[in-house]
Amino acid sequence: MREVGSRVWAVPAGRIPPHTTGPEPEFTSRDELCILNATGEEASLQITIFYTDRDPVGPYTLTVGARRVRHVRFNDLIDPEAIPMATDYAALIESSVPIVVQHVRLDSRRAEDSMFGSLGFAGEG
Repeated sequence: MREVGSRVWAVPAGRIPPHTTGPEPEFTSRDELCILNATGEEASLQITIFYTDRDPVGPYTLTVGARRVRHVRFNDLIDPEAIPMATDYAALIESSVPIVVQHVRLDSRRAEDSMFGSLGFAGEG
């Protein structure tokens, strides 16, 4: 299988919506990473979170199996500390193998839900 992706990704537009309408967990307002590992080996990831007014936090560690996709809610990243709601942040994702990263937000603060996604910025490597 052909190798795709990068080992370093940046997602600068983080902000977890603070409220939710509708049934949980399906309609919990959230930011989410969608990660594709098309390689033949497991990806080990380290995520560092950057804020506007304090030092970065991390690493948050996770894995994505070989030839697999994984969706991870930023809301669920709690170790070393939970990411606060309604706070601007950015994420730097570093991987042991090339991956592809998409950022998705579900904003269900109103009855008219909105969802959008965008690719992260792929760094060198």
